[in-house]
Amino acid sequence: MRHAELLTLHIAHVDCDAFYASVEKRDRPELAARPVIVGGGVRGVVSTACYIARMHGVRSAMPMFKALAACPDAVVIRPDFAKYSAAARQIRALMGSLTPLVQPLSIDEAVLDLAGTQALHAAPPAAVLARFALAVEREVGVTVSIGLATNRLLAKIAAGRDKPRGFCVIGAEASALLAPESVRLLPGIGPAQARKLESLGITRLAHLQALDDRAARQRLGEDGPALVRRARGEDTRRVDPSRDTKSISAETTFDTDLAAAAELERHLWRLSEKLATRLKAAGFSAGGVVLKLKTAGFAGRTRAHRLHTPTCLPDTLFAAARTLLAREADGTAFRLIGIGASPLMPGEAADQPDLADPGAPRRVAAQQAIDTLRGKFGAGAILRGRGLPTKR
Repeated sequence: MRHAELLTLHIAHVDCDAFYASVEKRDRPELAARPVIVGGGVRGVVSTACYIARMHGVRSAMPMFKALAACPDAVVIRPDFAKYSAAARQIRALMGSLTPLVQPLSIDEAVLDLAGTQALHAAPPAAVLARFALAVEREVGVTVSIGLATNRLLAKIAAGRDKPRGFCVIGAEASALLAPESVRLLPGIGPAQARKLESLGITRLAHLQALDDRAARQRLGEDGPALVRRARGEDTRRVDPSRDTKSISAETTFDTDLAAAAELERHLWRLSEKLATRLKAAGFSAGGVVLKLKTAGFAGRTRAHRLHTPTCLPDTLFAAARTLLAREADGTAFRLIGIGASPLMPGEAADQPDLADPGAPRRVAAQQAIDTLRGKFGAGAILRGRGLPTKR
């Protein structure tokens, strides 16, 4: 690897390669050469597709029926978020051994600042990151791609250029490197904004780079100058470990539309358990609950409730969301239900003793016992009755 700034750059973006699918292949080596899709349900969506499946056109968030039409030989695996969270914690711990400046962006993605760590590791950040990538492969059993650059924006772009198992560096050449690229390359530019820019004749980042602040504001509005700076590869954001995930949620799309409150509640309970697991894995608690519904006609409904005290207990999450659901379960048929935690609170603030709720310590202890059993014997080791299928 050669780059004029290789030994001086210190902002890194780490992105796991097809994370969920990679974890599944790690645990099932016989699937190594098979296309794997993590998702489920006839009307569900793809959570992650391995790179073999991606060669057939399968993409994240693609409806499952389209994914299976594109890759009929794919092995479909239901997500196991407890397993993915455990792997993510291992990777996070390895990141923490490199630098205290680690800002997680999602379960499988983070940005790091390794400035000032050369004396500690007796090596420049580039070498330290290469060792880290190999350590992840050896200890966790999955691969990562790394972008090393002058700032967070360029590090993210770099991390995506040579996947999987990539290591890309972008330095002072950033503006020239970005110029011929489509505006869709820039993180934060979604399909709608890309179409708007393209309707203005702005299809390449070079077109944005050519605008001065006045022209950018006239053509693109108040956010125009900031967009131009990003197109040039400029980014002043710092790596801030205190700025973490903004929301954590879980949702499912039904195989057939559901209207009965009991059926909706059964799925809501399972999602409440998933949400609780994800909160604990990320070190957060829920300061409030958000219920998400999508009707058979694709109309979205979002309802929120602020909790009296932060929690990581699935029972408390479910109780709050169930109250919200009761107001919506009026015979309407729904195709999707989800539950989220917002705002996120520190994990240590969760489920503190409350004189007004003397039963809280008992519920916390019971959940800890359940978590311990599941940690030893798997997520299906112990189930609550309300999560079991109803008899017909």
